[in-house]
Amino acid sequence: MTASQVETAQNHASPVFHRVGENLYRNSTSAVYYALVKRGGKQFRRSLKTSDRQLASRRLVELRQQFTNLTLSEESNAGFDEVARQWLDSVRHTMKPASILRRESCIRNVTPYFRGVTIRNISPKHCDAWLADRGPRIAASTFSHELGTMKLVFAFAVSRGLLLGNPARHIARRRIPQAQINVPTRQQFKMLVEAIRDRQGNFGSQGKGQDGADLVELLAGSGCRLAEATSLRWRDVDFERNCITVTGGEKGTKNSETRIVPMTGHLRELLTRMKREREPEPQPDDLVSRIKDAKKCLRSACRKLGFPQFTHHDFRHLFATVCIESGVDIPTISRWLGHKDGGALAMKVYGHLRQEHSFEMIKKVTLDPKST
Repeated sequence: MTASQVETAQNHASPVFHRVGENLYRNSTSAVYYALVKRGGKQFRRSLKTSDRQLASRRLVELRQQFTNLTLSEESNAGFDEVARQWLDSVRHTMKPASILRRESCIRNVTPYFRGVTIRNISPKHCDAWLADRGPRIAASTFSHELGTMKLVFAFAVSRGLLLGNPARHIARRRIPQAQINVPTRQQFKMLVEAIRDRQGNFGSQGKGQDGADLVELLAGSGCRLAEATSLRWRDVDFERNCITVTGGEKGTKNSETRIVPMTGHLRELLTRMKREREPEPQPDDLVSRIKDAKKCLRSACRKLGFPQFTHHDFRHLFATVCIESGVDIPTISRWLGHKDGGALAMKVYGHLRQEHSFEMIKKVTLDPKST
């Protein structure tokens, strides 16, 4: 055998472990310490990922505790899908229906990569298979949802003693690019409302042009999401205090919290007219909007006017942008929109302002000492 063959044989030889303490072994080749722990008649060997004896001893203590919590019952033979269902059932009461559906979809998409493997035997290698196959093919937001669901299921398994550690913890989230928002100008908004309210039958459908225009104005004047605006009832409109209470109706708001939004002059005029024109006179429990959406009349108006295809949500963006341009501070706008982060999201989404607004603001910037 040549020298190179001997070297190759040595490189492929099984590592030799020397016992240096209770449950503590050292690889004679790499000098890395390993733990060898028995639990329920089974042996588990785990790398402590260090060649430092003191650090290895500390990590061994932590690993022993993890093995103490490890469950070796029949439950540990369950598959990923079964454990995922158990996790979802344990948190279902904290989620909205849409969130539950999204988590269920994520579980269906992830499960095939762990099929035939018990939960206790799932390793980072299985998670890497999902990453290699699914990662390049799905959008960043979908990737984030699936990875987040996977990590939550594994964390649940760890808490139940079915896993020693989270095998997906090494996978980082992908950066989600900021979506391009499409905000109508004030002039476009005015033209859209007039077009939708056109009584000649050119816009809208089934005589709903008036209601469609009212809904679009309500969205732009309140900053509500569509579901929040269409669940608004007359009891939520307080003309004395000049504000509306956004509850989100039966499903609640996105963050499950009620909020108070002051009425602008435009919104107050709109709601005053809507209530005056309603026959018979609306009762406190009656809905403010008589329609659930304005899709058809909005689509027709945008097409007829040659505008981009604006959506209901774009009028929420319009509300926020006009507030910024009017000098309202970001934290206040954030509260009106129902954000809970103190303004971080509002700054990220709306901080761009409009170009023409930026050009107006730059006129106020000067180095002339006489201006101070």
